[in-house]
Amino acid sequence: MNVEAKTVVIVALPGVQLLDVSGPLDVFAEANVQAGYATYRLLVAAGEPGPIKSSSGVRLMPDGIIDRDIGEAIDTLLVAGCPNAAEVPADGLVVDWLRRRAPAARRFGSVCSGAFFLAAAGLLDGRRVTTHWAVAEQLALRYPTVIVDQDAIHVSDGQLRTAAGVTAGLDLALALVEEDLGHEIAMKVASQLVMFFKRPGGQMQFSRKGEAVPAGRAALQELQRWVAANPALDHSVASLGKRMELSPRHFARLFRSEVGITPATWVEEVRVNAARQLLEMGHEPPKQVAAHCGFADADTLRRAFTRQVGVTPAEYRKRFARIAA
Repeated sequence: MNVEAKTVVIVALPGVQLLDVSGPLDVFAEANVQAGYATYRLLVAAGEPGPIKSSSGVRLMPDGIIDRDIGEAIDTLLVAGCPNAAEVPADGLVVDWLRRRAPAARRFGSVCSGAFFLAAAGLLDGRRVTTHWAVAEQLALRYPTVIVDQDAIHVSDGQLRTAAGVTAGLDLALALVEEDLGHEIAMKVASQLVMFFKRPGGQMQFSRKGEAVPAGRAALQELQRWVAANPALDHSVASLGKRMELSPRHFARLFRSEVGITPATWVEEVRVNAARQLLEMGHEPPKQVAAHCGFADADTLRRAFTRQVGVTPAEYRKRFARIAA
């Protein structure tokens, strides 16, 4: 079949997460196989000459250098993430190149923390995006005009496509294949790569940020540690205020001022985290998990758990319970 291949460029920078590059490439390559013709022409672009050392130590040999070898029209431009992307200042040459070339592509985006490079180029302003849950808050704080969805596996906003952490790059690439080649080819790709066609739940089920960290003055931190150690006890505002020898109203106001959320929200986070740990052990039925974590019943646990984690306790246990269980 005489069809012009779509050029897919993945920008990989020093310290890149290898799977952010290889995962999407394998999806596009398999799409070529399943389609029976070269739908995609795949290129890895670097910011400077020489091998790219990944975060795992493996070195990638790029197909070209930006601003020198990538002169052709780009159909899809993706920026791969690096574990330290949130801490390291973005390379000015790369940012300038992205600012020029990304809007000219049919679609562009990022995998994982690659969103920081696009944000530095001003390409995410006013757009809805996602990134790895561990750096999503940093992205939102550093770039207040960017609308960050901390739970999404991948997000589409106009010509912009962004994916959450690491393996979510495969989910994003599969969604792009479905856009281009249809549902049937995309299903065949997913089958061949033994991956979900649509992953159940969002990325917050993988997040460990549900582990509430004590904050505020010393007396408040001591109270929070006590709550975390005893999630099944009565932790109403009245009870917690009494423990600190404060009126419920004064305690609630102080807690929110110094911790940043209400006592009820904080207690729910602690209890859900305790439930996650018990579910990962894989032994107790939901009713007992609820009781040990301070929930009135299994239904109350399910509602709070789904609100905080994005999946039900049963789904979470199915995916994360220890193998030995």
